[in-house]
Amino acid sequence: MKEYLNNKVVPKMMVFINTKAIRGLKDGLLYSMPMMIIGSIFLLLANFPYTPFADGLKAAGITPVLNQAFESTFNIMALIASIGIAYTYVKNEGYNGMPAGVISLCTYLLFQPSQVTNQEGAPVGVIFKTWTSGQGMIGAIIIGLIVGWIYTVFLRKNITIKMPDGVPDGVATSFTALVPGAAIIIAASIIYAIVKNMFGTTPIEWIYKTIQIPLQGLTDSFGGVIAMSFLIPFFWFFGIHGSTLVGGIMGPILTANTASNQAIIDSGLELTLENGGHIVTQQFLDQFITVTGAGITIGVVIYLTFFAKSTQCKQVGKLGIGPACFNINEPVLFGTPIVLNPIMALPFMLMPMLSGIIQYLAIYTGICPLYKGVMVPWTCPPIISGFLIGGWRTALLQVVILALSFFVYLPFIRVIDKMYEKQENQAQG
Repeated sequence: MKEYLNNKVVPKMMVFINTKAIRGLKDGLLYSMPMMIIGSIFLLLANFPYTPFADGLKAAGITPVLNQAFESTFNIMALIASIGIAYTYVKNEGYNGMPAGVISLCTYLLFQPSQVTNQEGAPVGVIFKTWTSGQGMIGAIIIGLIVGWIYTVFLRKNITIKMPDGVPDGVATSFTALVPGAAIIIAASIIYAIVKNMFGTTPIEWIYKTIQIPLQGLTDSFGGVIAMSFLIPFFWFFGIHGSTLVGGIMGPILTANTASNQAIIDSGLELTLENGGHIVTQQFLDQFITVTGAGITIGVVIYLTFFAKSTQCKQVGKLGIGPACFNINEPVLFGTPIVLNPIMALPFMLMPMLSGIIQYLAIYTGICPLYKGVMVPWTCPPIISGFLIGGWRTALLQVVILALSFFVYLPFIRVIDKMYEKQENQAQG
């Protein structure tokens, strides 16, 4: 079985991971992550959980500034993603990706609603932040990938304007982008006209209603939690970076769920399931499914560091405890090892599922709150991250999960430790 997986299954998985679309999607979305985290900091300050401090900011007129900073960073995540995905796709093909990013941005804006009527009844051109944030994420992904692909085809087939030698690179690049850019914008305009006239909406709104909402509903479910919690350690068990693979595919949808939750609050409603709140968000994944690393291996690290008898296990514990505090567990995955170790397969895949189930039920029953727009870097230490994204109840739930990890892994890591101890004793004597 192990040989079959290594020779048949894993190579096919790697082919999928290395496809142009997945690489462009995974790497391109990273461009929006810094602004999302920065925006989350401003959001946290604007809604600081200590009332006197929050009131002081309001009285000083600082809160509106914080909200403006949040809306100008977090709420343009999809806009940045559309640029980043097209740019990365073309760059990975060996061409200058910036023109494709700009074309993708223009296409993205073209596909949005762009007018409102003022009090006098006159039309006013606008860019809706509703569609540059979470609600436009799937549309941004589709546009970024398609623009990147079409732009690459034009360049590969030399369907461009060639400038003579000696022309500055900036000028030559702009003319190179002219033909593919014109073709893409003309095609996008035709699509906009068809959707607008036939369905009475815009392409971005149509994508949101027909594709994104069903996808968000699929991920924001008990079954979605089980699948996501299982697949990450499953891929990791075979040495494939499951966090990157699953996160690259699920991340945009989970981020859209986070943005939808914050949009409920921004609209003046209470964030509840009845008002359309989502349980499964990016915070759900980062702070409970992969907390302390894929498989939630903090239980292994604690045993190796404080209870192990074999020298090898103690050494791995010393190397792994520091990174584990920042959700990095490669030293433990490959040092114990857990990867391709049949003894550790069961707890490694079971622990994230238990954490996901417990968290889902805790939020569903109201024991813990739904997640707002506050996000922290995935390297933020557990308990601290729980407090920042959900308050003391979420932090306490993280404590429970971390403690549970120790007992889930205990009987299995004990077997490994005793095996190494026996080998070391035999080597010495």
